[in-house]
Amino acid sequence: QLRLVESGGGLVQPGGSLRLSCKASGGISLVYVMGWYRQVPDNGGRELVATIATTDVIQYGDFVNGRFIISRDGAKNTVNLEMNNVEPGDTGVYYCHFRDCREFWGQGTQVNVSS
Repeated sequence: QLRLVESGGGLVQPGGSLRLSCKASGGISLVYVMGWYRQVPDNGGRELVATIATTDVIQYGDFVNGRFIISRDGAKNTVNLEMNNVEPGDTGVYYCHFRDCREFWGQGTQVNVSS
């Protein structure tokens, strides 16, 4: 069974930076897409933050506007999300996501942007 372990998150001031990491282990295929979605207050569903495929194709949510950078370490099956110039609107729960022919979600990590 595939497992996702998230790290990072916490409290950060507006304009600051934060790093999220997610490591996948157990039954990983050679081709997959991995990344982050978030659920913010007053928004019912999860929205795309950023994903990266094993082909290195990257997608960002529209709100990112160049502030976040996603990268991956294929040897470690890990993805990292560098969040820069964060805004209060970035507050929410960030979920790691893995997809090949299956789909898995991490448990989520809280990000709070506040002064």
